[in-house]
Amino acid sequence: MSEQTVINDMISIERIGDIALICIDNPPVNATGQAVRQGLLTAITDLNAAAQVRAIAIYAAGRTFVAGADIKEFGKPFVDPSLPDVLDAIEASALPVISVLHGTALGGGFELALATHARVGIKGLRIGLPEVNLGLLPGAGGTQRLPRLAGVAFTLDMALSGKMVPGADALAAGAIDQLVEGAPRDVALSAAQQVLDGALKTRPTGSLNVVADAALLEQTADKLRMTQPHLYSPHKIVEAVGAATLPLSQGLQIERQAFMDCMNTPQRAGLIHAFFGERATSNIPEAKGDARPLDRIGVIGGGTMGSGIATACLLAGLPVQMIEVAQDGLDRGMATVARNLEGAVKRGKMTEAARDAALSSLSGSLQMQDLSDVDLVIEAAFESMDVKRQIFTQLDQVCKEGAILASNTSYLNIDEIAACTNRPQDVLGLHFFSPAHVMRLLEIVQGADTAPDVLATGFLLAKRLKKVGVLAQVCDGFVGNRILAFFSKAVGYMVLDGASPAQVDQALEGFGMAMGLHKVFDLAGLDIDWAERKRQAAGRDSSERYSGLHLDRICEQGWFGRKTGKGLYLYDGKHPTPNPDALRIIDDVRAELGIEPKEFTAEEIVDRYLTAMIIEATRVVADGTAKRPVDVDMAYLFGYGFPRFRGGPLHEADQIGASALVERIEGYAKEDPHFWQVPPLLREMASTGKTFADLNH
Repeated sequence: MSEQTVINDMISIERIGDIALICIDNPPVNATGQAVRQGLLTAITDLNAAAQVRAIAIYAAGRTFVAGADIKEFGKPFVDPSLPDVLDAIEASALPVISVLHGTALGGGFELALATHARVGIKGLRIGLPEVNLGLLPGAGGTQRLPRLAGVAFTLDMALSGKMVPGADALAAGAIDQLVEGAPRDVALSAAQQVLDGALKTRPTGSLNVVADAALLEQTADKLRMTQPHLYSPHKIVEAVGAATLPLSQGLQIERQAFMDCMNTPQRAGLIHAFFGERATSNIPEAKGDARPLDRIGVIGGGTMGSGIATACLLAGLPVQMIEVAQDGLDRGMATVARNLEGAVKRGKMTEAARDAALSSLSGSLQMQDLSDVDLVIEAAFESMDVKRQIFTQLDQVCKEGAILASNTSYLNIDEIAACTNRPQDVLGLHFFSPAHVMRLLEIVQGADTAPDVLATGFLLAKRLKKVGVLAQVCDGFVGNRILAFFSKAVGYMVLDGASPAQVDQALEGFGMAMGLHKVFDLAGLDIDWAERKRQAAGRDSSERYSGLHLDRICEQGWFGRKTGKGLYLYDGKHPTPNPDALRIIDDVRAELGIEPKEFTAEEIVDRYLTAMIIEATRVVADGTAKRPVDVDMAYLFGYGFPRFRGGPLHEADQIGASALVERIEGYAKEDPHFWQVPPLLREMASTGKTFADLNH
């Protein structure tokens, strides 16, 4: 016989003889919201006060144990009890408390388990402390209790990486006590009985000591200062774990203060904006409609982009038909895909069997007719409108009815491409970023006639490929490259006016960019933007100051960057070094233009770069090219190396403030009124006090 007590909608108690089972039922992931926290505290307090049972086991209903905090509470006023207070009460329980973990036990959910006296996992379990990804640290005992169970090294690895750890590894490290099979309730009942029988020993962390490892802590701190100098929470994690050698109550106090220190940094706000923003990109009506079938993919082009796109599709389990115009190009493309997949095996991203299965679902051909049965074809040919017109004219003839025709163009007009077909409703842009099997951004470009189910299929593809799909409208460069083209001019002006490419790159990397802009140019190939500048030359405003003359002259030498061994940098050693010949060309261009070079500080470089980025990003939002500011931010986080801890260019704009930005732009306009113009939307925001965050809703 069992006796049921309902504490609230999410917490209930079942008494079976000497055992009480506490069930957490807060779908979908049993998050530690206020009702869960209060219910647990009430249940533990009441069971101890009644003294009618001899053991307590906590388990969760549904597909997972507690998978972290309730994100619906983020940014709202806090309501007691706090999770640390609840967990302290659990650990202080006079009755032994056992936790039974299944699915995932993450963040506060895993910290809940750490506060119990024994921890039993169900096979398939994964544990994790992902707080570092939000600019935080485990603030409910994770940095204090886990070292007592599994050691300093295991704790540092979990808390600093934010990655999930398989249950078997958790068992081997001592983070859990058993790993068994069974339903959570059954395992909870069995585990509590084992504790009563003495077959399962309890290990309250307050009674355990930490083996000090000062050398590892110092080594880790030194490494973080070198590799993550911009970030705050990783350094506080090391500090908190170092306090685990103190009595538990003291260590918990130090951890809590470190957690609050992290909460009060702009990085925490930026990383949480990134966390929610990644999910927001697909939370739009355009992404939620009925999609078309997506079972077989065609890729036209075996170059860097085509082979990368093919690899991404194969990694997602989608069969791919690759098309090239010549056998040697096809052979190179197929070989590149094979190397990419082999790299995935070496990095532990896929098994050899999965690689073999992926390769068996890749086929190559020189005949467009072999695309007759694909559901989606992605053209990744040379960035030329004439080439794309020719390809889409053929696709219109050979592809089956309802097949989606997509272009990977970076700049060109999707509507003009669609006009070459008799099915413009089936055409859209799918702009991947190189390397396409690694970079997570996918710009989904909506043409004037793109059908709703075609657009929804684009978002479905992004989800299948584990990419962040961002909706964009047709314009030159869409969202990302349109903004890039504008702030690249600001950087070009700074170089012409006296800054060196390396100085600019150092300043931007100091700001937190993954790579300086000139290194990016060299990596992509200077000839790519050179061709784009030549394409746009006829329509350039005569009153505009030209920012690319020095780059044109460098390209005229045949120096295109990494692929030619030299560009703005030399690539004949382990690390790129500034190309002295390129610097001489820059000096010659300055002299030719009558420019007297001036000094720029790193702060001035970053301010001009970021302000130019914000100007064009504001225009992109104002004219509807991007649906919302958050879409711009996610495009730049996932496609352009913008530092995640800063949240994105428009999140950063909110930190600077619209009024300050207007004042800054007006100051720059005194030297170049054509380039530095305040967008009307930004001026309106300055006068009304609105932020870009307000425009996301």
